[in-house]
Amino acid sequence: MDAYPRYSLVQQLVHWAAAAIIIGLLASGQILDNLGFDGLKARYGIETTNLIYKYHKTFGVILLGLMTLRLVLRLTLGKPAYDPPLPRLNKVASEVVHGLLYLALLAQPMLGWAATAAGGYPVEFFDTTLPRFLAKDPALAETLFGLHGAVGSLIMLLAALHIGAALMHWLVRRDGVMRRMGLG
Repeated sequence: MDAYPRYSLVQQLVHWAAAAIIIGLLASGQILDNLGFDGLKARYGIETTNLIYKYHKTFGVILLGLMTLRLVLRLTLGKPAYDPPLPRLNKVASEVVHGLLYLALLAQPMLGWAATAAGGYPVEFFDTTLPRFLAKDPALAETLFGLHGAVGSLIMLLAALHIGAALMHWLVRRDGVMRRMGLG
């Protein structure tokens, strides 16, 4: 039996589900940012445009729930030790990247929700409209959408660092770090 320290099965499942959703949200966010509503509508029609926005918002809300669950699981179940232990610099880098990822992935959907509400647009979760919590304020919406985009760029950078480090541990060092999250 493999006695290597691992995250719990539920932590692993939430991690990989969040990763898949993040990829989809970053991709759709780039499309929304590059083409905008009018560009999407001209290229794909109003129905497809509305679906892209609706499901970007829906999966943003799902990500907020998953990241909240991840945080609760991390605080209650902890994390497995590295075996063998990481060098100090690697451990610090790992903690910083993970901490910033958690913060950014919690902030990002909240910024999107707030920006959407301040823009006067529906905050959708599948076919349900969620509460806005903010009155329509176009100037605030513009600021919040700008922050939403900036945090999206930060998430792409942090995800690239995270994935790059994971691949290095898995394919180059072969030190078993990937087994913590169920691979390797």
